[in-house]
Amino acid sequence: MVMIRKFKCQGAAIASFACRLGCAMAASALLAGCAPQTLLLRGVADQLSAQGSAAEDDLGLAREASAFYLKLSESVLIQTPGHLALAAAVAGGYTQYAYAFVEFEAERIEPQDAKAARLMRERAARLYARANRHAMAALEQQSPGLRRALAAPGNPTPSLALRLPADQVAVAYWAAASWGAHIALSKDQPDAVADLPQAIRLAAMAWACDPDFGDGALATLMGQFELARPGGSRQQALAYFEQAVAAGGGRNAGPYVAQAEALALPAGDRPAFEGLLRSALQIAATNRSLANEVMRVRAQWLLDTADDRF
Repeated sequence: MVMIRKFKCQGAAIASFACRLGCAMAASALLAGCAPQTLLLRGVADQLSAQGSAAEDDLGLAREASAFYLKLSESVLIQTPGHLALAAAVAGGYTQYAYAFVEFEAERIEPQDAKAARLMRERAARLYARANRHAMAALEQQSPGLRRALAAPGNPTPSLALRLPADQVAVAYWAAASWGAHIALSKDQPDAVADLPQAIRLAAMAWACDPDFGDGALATLMGQFELARPGGSRQQALAYFEQAVAAGGGRNAGPYVAQAEALALPAGDRPAFEGLLRSALQIAATNRSLANEVMRVRAQWLLDTADDRF
């Protein structure tokens, strides 16, 4: 998750984080009148992207800190759109924020307040679109013509003309993930749904370059896309999920939750559904991270509401 760093000493954490943010804001404020503007921006962007890769396993603290961090990072990225690491951090931050704190909350409150849930889903869709815009802008700057190539007719698989450099895999992953999430919340918008092959093709390009990216995160996305595309294969999707588990060394709860929702639930297989979710809970309990904490909360909620699903 794109959140603040976990420090051993709380006092040191507050001082260090305040110093970084203070320096970043000061640099941003001086940009208009400072000659080495580009160097300043790149320095701030480097700091923010490094901060974004840090770990935090307290879900409440992450939520409270993330909005400010994201807005600050976004303001710097707008002026350094080609900074791939910062683009990945910002796109990933907005995508994860929308998933963990907005879309999930909409799902939880829907039985009590359908209107509020709808509004939250609309907000989540906007956040996913925002993440996708930043990621695609960075990719387009590095590889002009990529958007046009993705939109070309054909199967959603990488061609010889569409090869992704290794340093663009992270941005491509978040571009594809946010794109797919936005499409999933925009099924009543034909123009949005029509972009699904492009999102799949971009994910496939990243897969061709680094199939183990994100300790299985990309493999999980490929499994979800396989099931979403017309004519998708359950067997192939299962292979992607198994690859995701292997890539993460069994330390990531995400592939188990994804498989439970994408394969077991539609098949009406309650034992498999509950077994996968319990595996996710066990993994999250022994491998603390913010991503696993998000999956732990979701897995427990899915188990608690299983009677409503079968």
